[in-house]
Amino acid sequence: MNLTSAVRSKTISDIYLNISHFLDHFIMLVFAKAAYDAGQYFGLGYEQIIIYGVAGFVLFGGMAPVAAQLADRYSRSLLMVVYHFGIGIAAILAGLAQSVWQLGAAIGLIGVFAAIYHPVGIAMLIKGNRSIGLRLGINGVFGNMGVAAAPLIIGLLLTVGDWRLCFIASGLFCIGYGILFIMALADEARPAAHAGSSQATGFAPGWRMALGAMLLSTASGGFIFGAMTFVVPRYFEISLPNISTSVAMTGLLASIVYAVASFTQVGVGWLIDRVAPKWVLFAIGIGQVVFVALAARFTDYALFFAMLVAMCFVFGQIPITDTILSRYVPDSWRARVLSVKFMVNLTIGASVLPICGAILQAGYQMAALFSLMSGLAVLVVMAGVLLPIQADSQRLDRVPAE
Repeated sequence: MNLTSAVRSKTISDIYLNISHFLDHFIMLVFAKAAYDAGQYFGLGYEQIIIYGVAGFVLFGGMAPVAAQLADRYSRSLLMVVYHFGIGIAAILAGLAQSVWQLGAAIGLIGVFAAIYHPVGIAMLIKGNRSIGLRLGINGVFGNMGVAAAPLIIGLLLTVGDWRLCFIASGLFCIGYGILFIMALADEARPAAHAGSSQATGFAPGWRMALGAMLLSTASGGFIFGAMTFVVPRYFEISLPNISTSVAMTGLLASIVYAVASFTQVGVGWLIDRVAPKWVLFAIGIGQVVFVALAARFTDYALFFAMLVAMCFVFGQIPITDTILSRYVPDSWRARVLSVKFMVNLTIGASVLPICGAILQAGYQMAALFSLMSGLAVLVVMAGVLLPIQADSQRLDRVPAE
């Protein structure tokens, strides 16, 4: 029996999908912390080497629709198996790169396989239509724990090795977990047939306005999330001089910020199961405008505190858009709509690298990027204003998935 037929009709529990989300964000941020060391190896500065990570982030978003189509044609569980082995092998190839172009190509390959998780893994997670806000919040915590773990673990690996070790060790771990993922796959339990009226057969009323608001918040949030997760470790290295300049210590502090802030998603997920997402998104946008702006103006302990609060608002936005999608879009369309959402989110997030490089090469300080993000967060506020309030009877997460 080949692999395709073995996993075609399989499902898996939330915990495995959550760990896969952890690995997705972790593997995409190995380069963020190892870039400076890799730049030294190839004789390039930080502002020059980070450009070679652009392809990875572009493909991370751009390949999401392709992943969704393949999942619909074959199976979601099969694509998730490909995901684990693909990112593992690509990371090992990055660690074996002999030139910056080979490194950039390998990071691009990481992006290709990493693109699978969000449209496919999230669609698997929300198919059950139960407590979606809370479950997405928990899943988001795992994803952002990957963000948090990357600067810490990669910082520690850099103290005992180099950037090659960071990629190779990470890749081997992903392959090992891929084997566990296959072993944990189980036959999908198919619910008994329901009457046609009980199934979600179309989009919910007001879906165009809701998805428009979701797209607006996704576009602005993609840039803000991409910038905050990529540049904060380096920003801490240069902006916490009275605390520490050690790459291990600044990596630890960045990890603390990400880890603590990630739990905001659980609270937000719980809240949007009870309060209209419109008001939660609006409040999240206001918080981003204020505290991201403060992070551009502070240093040392004041910066650490402002960044922690800012990240709470940035991470808190994540479960809102996926919950909106689950309420307006039927299961048969979710992977495709998710793929478009993440393509927009992550492709725009990829623009962080060339924009950051251009800002630094033009002589500006990295703080200028945070001022830019504060301005973009106004679009999140506008998305909250545009988002309609939905009646409970119209919600598609209150009926069985197709």
